[in-house]
Amino acid sequence: MMDWDKLRIFHAVAEKGSLTHAGDVLHLSQSAVSRQIRALEESLNVTLFHRHARGLILTEQGELLFDATTQMIKRLEATAARIRDSEDEVLGELRVTTTTGFGTLWLAPRLANLYAKYPALKIDLLLEERVLDLPMREADVAIRMKEPSQADLIRKRLMNIRMRLYATPEYLEQHGTPVGLEDFSSHRIICQQAGAAQVAAGAQLVHQLLSHNVASTLTVNNYFGVLQGVLNHLGIGVLPNYITEDFPDLVRVLPEMESGEVPVFLAYPEELRHSKRVAAFREFVTEEIFAYHKKQQGH
Repeated sequence: MMDWDKLRIFHAVAEKGSLTHAGDVLHLSQSAVSRQIRALEESLNVTLFHRHARGLILTEQGELLFDATTQMIKRLEATAARIRDSEDEVLGELRVTTTTGFGTLWLAPRLANLYAKYPALKIDLLLEERVLDLPMREADVAIRMKEPSQADLIRKRLMNIRMRLYATPEYLEQHGTPVGLEDFSSHRIICQQAGAAQVAAGAQLVHQLLSHNVASTLTVNNYFGVLQGVLNHLGIGVLPNYITEDFPDLVRVLPEMESGEVPVFLAYPEELRHSKRVAAFREFVTEEIFAYHKKQQGH
């Protein structure tokens, strides 16, 4: 039977690549750490580390054990989170992941309403294009621009968005308003790089625009940057249609040009079904979207 303590020490050494650094983290002397590793190697009858002048490198058997301890620690952390989540209040930390564009342009400006209701909530907003692994608890809740494929997730379709073309009145006054795609030869297009991690519908629209003779381009790897370019009168931007709510002065250019519909999904792991924090967040997002739709219909 492998003993927990030795595994924990082994994990720290493998992670830090040195007995001294592992000892600092574990508050143990270097010789104590070394003793425990030796005892673990003896009990398994294998060598777990190659000892080099530059530090310790895992052997093949060491790699196998490190994979196992990494999984164990992730499991334990997920279980600890689950135990905390079963407490009754809407307190503590909620890790929400979404794309940089949606997170900065739509979600962050609306969080005041959630904090107003639950002032003690701690929200950790993880904005990245990479899809985080919810069942492994890399985040608690995700808002994604396509239906999540993982099996053990609860998902809810929030809304559909489309990519459209927008510019400021000042830009159009100075450069004229294009009437057709051929007019782009005297305009600057601001958009995400065609290869950037983004929704396919947006990439297709960008591809279509750039296949015309465009005078100049500014490409950014997220919509927040695209919006900054548009607001500073640099050109005509490809942006999600939800930005019109917060930037009503933007003018829609070539109204017949738009991307296909992009679904927006809220997702969270099955095991958080009863979490009060997740329920509070879900309710908040649903209310915000409802208010947004009502406004859209009013226009």
